[in-house]
Amino acid sequence: MNIGEIAKRSGVSRSTVSYALSGKRPVSEVTRRRIQAVIDELGYQPNATAKALKEGRTRTIGLVIPPASRHFTDMQLGFVASVVDAAARADLDVLLSPSGGEHDRSFERVVGGRRVDGVIVMEIRLEDDRVARLRQTRLPFVGIGRTDRADEMSWVDLDYETLISQCVHHLADLGHRRIALVNRSAELMAAGYGPAHRAQAGFDRATAERGVAGVQMCCADDSRAGFSCVGRLLADHPDLTAIATINEAAIPGMYHAIENAGLTVPGDFSIAGVAGRHWAENLHPPLTAADVPADELGAHAVELLIRRISDPATPHHQILLSPPISLRRTTGPARTR
Repeated sequence: MNIGEIAKRSGVSRSTVSYALSGKRPVSEVTRRRIQAVIDELGYQPNATAKALKEGRTRTIGLVIPPASRHFTDMQLGFVASVVDAAARADLDVLLSPSGGEHDRSFERVVGGRRVDGVIVMEIRLEDDRVARLRQTRLPFVGIGRTDRADEMSWVDLDYETLISQCVHHLADLGHRRIALVNRSAELMAAGYGPAHRAQAGFDRATAERGVAGVQMCCADDSRAGFSCVGRLLADHPDLTAIATINEAAIPGMYHAIENAGLTVPGDFSIAGVAGRHWAENLHPPLTAADVPADELGAHAVELLIRRISDPATPHHQILLSPPISLRRTTGPARTR
């Protein structure tokens, strides 16, 4: 039972039910009693949203995003949209705050100025100064991603290690004997970006388990870099027949480099990776990939944050998602060239 069902049975809007529960705006006594009667009849227990938000807080959460000067990937945009949508369903506003370099002033204003009741942090690094700062301020927060001390915070994340491992196993099952990992940028790797390091670990483990040759390359998050990286891989490793990747922004360039080399996908060359479903489905050909459940990630992050806002002493909770690989049209049997 949820607010939507209560609103339907009461003959009012979802927002009116939310206002009646939270006290954010006045609701007539007649309407309030009608809503309460439905709640009593159904045995509805207001969730942490109502409990946390009826205490006079800002009703705003912060979403700490990568620097605004960077080009967002489809996956990152999906995370932002999912958090905003989940927050709206909980009758919360979202304040976006870039972080990194000169943007750290914005982050500090959000954290130090108590403009928000809690924060969701994207793009977590294994050692992350933002996480350390949030712990210091005791402001409730949740990560989309996790540090290397994962038990010390609440987070929701993709299991990049397992997902890339599954990509390698899928490609090995198709007979590919030399497989490349096209990772995120060298700068992100050097900064300790969690998904990139975990993808590398999964790749190393799976290639060892399957006895296949593995080669790795870092790549910036754009199509031009994808073209350049795959061009070098093909030149340096003529026996390379497949790629696994978490760098969705570079994939169009990878396609172009393979075509430029006179090869076809999947006839001569296979690609599998981790990417947003919409992005993967709209590539030509559609990408075989573990589809990132952005809506689910955002909803979980908001739910976990509301719990911590309602009760900062609640134990940390972690959610690790490992979506299955959707077989599309970029993987096929290995062909000796």
